[in-house]
Amino acid sequence: MLALALGGFGIGTTEFVSMGLLPEIASSLGIGEPVAGHAISAYALGVVIGAPVIAVTTARVPRKALLVALTAVFVVGNAATAIAPTYETLVGARVLAGLPHGAYFGLAALVAAHIAPPGARARSVASVMLGLSVANVVGVPVASWLGQTFGWRAAFVLVTLIGIVTLVAVAARVPHLGSMPQSRPVAELGALRSPQVLLTLLVGAVGFGGLFAVYTYISTSLTDVAGMPRSWVPIALMVYGLGMVAGNIVGGRIADRALMPGLYAAMGSMAVMLAVFVVALQHPVSALIVLFLVGLSGAAAIPALQTRLMDVAGDAQTLAASLNHAALNAANAFGAWIGGVVIAAGLGYTAPAAVGALLAAAGVAVLGVASLYSRRDERQRHQVVVGGVR
Repeated sequence: MLALALGGFGIGTTEFVSMGLLPEIASSLGIGEPVAGHAISAYALGVVIGAPVIAVTTARVPRKALLVALTAVFVVGNAATAIAPTYETLVGARVLAGLPHGAYFGLAALVAAHIAPPGARARSVASVMLGLSVANVVGVPVASWLGQTFGWRAAFVLVTLIGIVTLVAVAARVPHLGSMPQSRPVAELGALRSPQVLLTLLVGAVGFGGLFAVYTYISTSLTDVAGMPRSWVPIALMVYGLGMVAGNIVGGRIADRALMPGLYAAMGSMAVMLAVFVVALQHPVSALIVLFLVGLSGAAAIPALQTRLMDVAGDAQTLAASLNHAALNAANAFGAWIGGVVIAAGLGYTAPAAVGALLAAAGVAVLGVASLYSRRDERQRHQVVVGGVR
């Protein structure tokens, strides 16, 4: 479990550190900050492409061997990022680095659920995802400091080293998982025909777009709007990460007790906190407090989303679990884009939080539609059973 969480730590660091180093990347490559944000979208695109393709094409590959291979691709992609000489090669390297993201998290979550004791699936999944949250407390601030001090490439050298350590840890400590059932490509593709799977994925893709619209441009928002010194940005990222850690722990426990109510609460809280962030950005202290709460509410929803996908996926567990992170990174790509659009339109750096609140609210609305469909299906099944008894 620790080895799997270490992989999440590396993935979380590489995914989020780019957002804190956008000004440095833009300056180094001679491009504007909204254009540099395309590198973030490129990583997300890699996740969106890689998650379903890898899950389907490797359905019969032994689980441990697949974990090792995914970690190796992660290492190569981040090493390529560190040495990318141009904007175009940087974008290509970020796509490569993103390819294993969704498949790794999806498979790690399934492994955690497979070995979990009864009634503790969401908490076991959350323990693996904890690496992602801890990355925002330790990995991202440290990598951001390295990037600001020694150049942004140093941050990705650190991520590459984390990936190498993870590769060794997974190879040495993760068992061969012979008792874990394998699937078939056709069965995995069945997830794409399930309305409940698609609606749950849409909750993440739409709702979390608001979170990433804010987080992508958080560095400049804090310095230019809240008046925070540039040197405080790593501390702010750490505060956000602490919120994620708290949300991850709380979210796992709540999801094991009341899955859907907990998911509604987390998504609704995220919408409210993003709206409040528009005002909170006017002062550095209030900005930090609300940033913590944004991280908490967002992270609290992830174990519930992952567990719900497992519940509704049937025989397509690997694809559904992987697609959760593809959906979240579709939100990353869309959020980074829409945030750049409102900034480029001259609406200022508080605009991403305003549009983000609307997107999070839309995610809650999609969740409501999923609940209505679920209740309708349950009524239909009940009518079939009763009719059969009669």
